[in-house]
Amino acid sequence: MTIVIRIVSYGIGHNDEPRAHRPVVVDTTELRNPPDDPAVRARLTQLTGLDPEVHQYVMTTPGARRLVDRHVREIDQRAEAGQTRIDVLVHCYGGRHRSVAIAEQLATELGRLDHVVQLHHRHIDRPLLPSRRKETR
Repeated sequence: MTIVIRIVSYGIGHNDEPRAHRPVVVDTTELRNPPDDPAVRARLTQLTGLDPEVHQYVMTTPGARRLVDRHVREIDQRAEAGQTRIDVLVHCYGGRHRSVAIAEQLATELGRLDHVVQLHHRHIDRPLLPSRRKETR
């Protein structure tokens, strides 16, 4: 039986969430965000989660590995239960850094389990959104 997993990364700040039937929702907003981190803002903000440096930054955030592992298990359990199409919605605020990096990681790991993985980054090319975090001076 072929299992098709459709992963969509997006930014909730764009107010146009993708439609999906009973999706697995992956919220990455608690992970470190390059635009909000003064130590890397200038270097990483104009890049995306497809860039290896941004991917590593996101994946080394405390809790990132647990987030990925938990959702790989959930998706695989749905597949084992007979669900043949699984929608996975991965979101952050802007849809360019955290959601993209986590979606890419999920796609890689789920592909290793011999699932057919379709991946789309809905907001990766949109302009940066203003930070929701208040600057501390």
